[in-house]
Amino acid sequence: MKSLRLAGLATMMIAGVTGASIILSDAAEAAQTGMASYYKSGRRTASGERFVAGGYTAAHRTLPFGTRVLVTNLRNGRSVIVRINDRGPFIRGRVIDLSLGAAKVVGLTGSGVAKVKVVPLE
Repeated sequence: MKSLRLAGLATMMIAGVTGASIILSDAAEAAQTGMASYYKSGRRTASGERFVAGGYTAAHRTLPFGTRVLVTNLRNGRSVIVRINDRGPFIRGRVIDLSLGAAKVVGLTGSGVAKVKVVPLE
């Protein structure tokens, strides 16, 4: 795991990140908190890409395809950066659907759902 400096915020450990720093975008003010779930099957995403269950991707209702977001499980503090490439979730109260690979990083696969914070990155 790499230690990353979050634009003047406290340093935190994030799994699966190879860069030296993360810059929060202006959209960071629009961070969302809500329930996350995960999915592990599918053929094509709404962006047209082939779905890869082990990848670090996610579905979000409104963020543009290609947007990278920091997703933090509020129960255990574990985080992952994913790229939005699909639409959803379509269940009320859920803010993001993670691929299986990303869900494993944040410790979501046991419970199936968890309260998370979703912060768009620049």
